[in-house]
Amino acid sequence: MLKLGITGGIGSGKTTICKLFELLGVPVYYADEESKKILDEDKLVKEQVIKMFGSSILNDSGIIDRKELAAIVFNNKEQLEKLNAILHPAVGQHFENWLKKQNTAYILKEAAILFESGAYKQVDKVLTVVAPLELKIQRTMKRDGVSKEEVERRMQLQMTDEEKIKRADFVIINNEQELLIPQVFSLNQQLVNK
Repeated sequence: MLKLGITGGIGSGKTTICKLFELLGVPVYYADEESKKILDEDKLVKEQVIKMFGSSILNDSGIIDRKELAAIVFNNKEQLEKLNAILHPAVGQHFENWLKKQNTAYILKEAAILFESGAYKQVDKVLTVVAPLELKIQRTMKRDGVSKEEVERRMQLQMTDEEKIKRADFVIINNEQELLIPQVFSLNQQLVNK
């Protein structure tokens, strides 16, 4: 079974592309979503994160406040690396367990920071989704309810589209002009017929 990583900068439309692949019956592992669940549900991970960042990241119910944690890590690359050093091994193991249950020609592993986290080592090929900068900013502001400055700050912590394209095996353009379904369908045909 081929493991295809899918990545792209914030607001590029990775999730939209993943949903199209899911319509074709392709299983998708959403690393970013799973990392949130692990942060909430894995006691060892939660303990390590609280030890690293302090109890001020907990809400009144004793649950990690992701907005509070994000305010710390998205403003400090070193702090982000510390968080990633805790989360990424746990997500990687969860992915390996999920993978054992799949039985298709290929699967997708979606991760915004596939290269930065080292998760690209768990996949055979990489698909990068790209979109124009202003469009990515507008999408993220609308989706997350954050300012342009906050989106730009988050973008600075991610690898550029140009660098991701250089490392990718496939590219999908999500600029609201190129049709997405033909791009996804064409890539699916290539992967199924390998």
